[in-house]
Amino acid sequence: VWGGSSCKNHCHGPHRPHGLNCPGAEGEKDLPVLPGAYPIVEDPSTCDIVKATQYGIVERCKELVEAGYDVRQPDKENVTLLHWAAINNRQELVKYYISKGAIVDQLGGDLNSTPLHWAIRQGHLPMVVLLLKCGADPSLIDGEGFSSIHLAVLFQHMPIVAYLISKGQNIDTTDFNGQTPLMLSAQKAIAPEPTRFLLKFNPSLNAVDNVQKNTALHWAITSGNTSAVDLLLEAGASLDIKNVKGETPLDVAYQSLNRFMVYMVKEEERMRSRRNNRLLKIVEKYEVISRVITNGNKLNSFLRRGSFKVSEMGCPKIKFFKSMKPLRSMHCLACESCVARCDQHSLWIGQCIGVGNHRYYLLFLSFLMMTGVWLLHGTLLYWSNHCATSYGQDGAWTYFTQIIHCSPWVFYIFTVACFHTVWASLWLVVQLYQIAFLGLTSHERMNLLIQRKSSKHPVSLRRTPYNLGCFQNLADFFQCSCFGMFKPNVVDWTKQYNLFHTAKEKNVHSV
Repeated sequence: VWGGSSCKNHCHGPHRPHGLNCPGAEGEKDLPVLPGAYPIVEDPSTCDIVKATQYGIVERCKELVEAGYDVRQPDKENVTLLHWAAINNRQELVKYYISKGAIVDQLGGDLNSTPLHWAIRQGHLPMVVLLLKCGADPSLIDGEGFSSIHLAVLFQHMPIVAYLISKGQNIDTTDFNGQTPLMLSAQKAIAPEPTRFLLKFNPSLNAVDNVQKNTALHWAITSGNTSAVDLLLEAGASLDIKNVKGETPLDVAYQSLNRFMVYMVKEEERMRSRRNNRLLKIVEKYEVISRVITNGNKLNSFLRRGSFKVSEMGCPKIKFFKSMKPLRSMHCLACESCVARCDQHSLWIGQCIGVGNHRYYLLFLSFLMMTGVWLLHGTLLYWSNHCATSYGQDGAWTYFTQIIHCSPWVFYIFTVACFHTVWASLWLVVQLYQIAFLGLTSHERMNLLIQRKSSKHPVSLRRTPYNLGCFQNLADFFQCSCFGMFKPNVVDWTKQYNLFHTAKEKNVHSV
């Protein structure tokens, strides 16, 4: 449905709307196209108007409209031309269609969404700005009950969230189930940035949804989102509100069987009870001044980053965004840096694994595994030559006690070697599986697994835009042509911002 042979290789491939696959640490992104030579359109004049809109062939679209095509007419999938132009960020076509009578808030598609909803799902901020200028209503909800700001939070497009708020959207707007953006962020977004960003706008911490009567803190604990729990507790979320089952956040934490979560809530509860002490209240008065100064410095730092510009009337308005997060990147709180094509933050080497050192990390795991095997072989040789015991003659328990008595130090080396050999071997196998058969990083795979649990639609780890086949995935990762059998795609993930479509499949899941 994306176009025939004459159109499907145009330089900007079209997007299709996705079902709601709620993101985790990195969220829903557009489907990327790996850089390369621009495909050639054999004969644009053969494209129908839907395909021409998807691929941005402006002259062909104008030709068909002038010939009498009704821009308000939906296609067989109940999708209008304005939807296709919005999801593919065709700003010139959006202006043209609206000038020809297109309805800016027309509902369409499987999710009964507006063109604004489609643009938000793909993270097209310029298109969102244009549609709002043309009169799009951001308060409208789609077929799943989400308004524009909820979709922006779900897919973790924070610039769009900030822009919608600057245009008057209420930070505490509720969806069909009564959930606020903060609740959705606490429930769906594992990364701390969305929740931290929303808290800057002073949302209601104690609002409850219509169904479960859960607060944002309830939802964060239920979903195991430790970063959101920490942020909400620090912001002062109530620990006393009970949901429809009569459960407080601490009760929900006990049910989750997450000891760390229970510890966080109980520690916060203990700290708050201590603050009720009269003496501590006196001391707290003097702490307020330092906190105001600290928060003021943080706010000034935030403003200096270019996200906001304070107007002469004192009202913060969106000006511009200096830094854009590259595709597949993630900000690491431990390293305090943005890591391109981030895989994980490794505790064993004390830094993040990304595009610059991922291959060396696999080499590290390989050498660690081989060193462990060599040590295990050496300890077994030592025991066979220096310990007067035999597993076949003495049995397991006698053999075990004798080798410990023979040389405790060698047994300690054997234990350590076993531990490192096992985890390095297993993790190396997992890494190679993700690279070769999924084309994903560990962070992206974790996000998809989280989506699979919470999404109403099936989520496949294999059907992603990054999975180009086993051998092509390996060639791209190791940048190896295998004597000319493969042509690796060269992608600078530190500068890859444009989100296009590469996968041949129709139904793919963004990561």
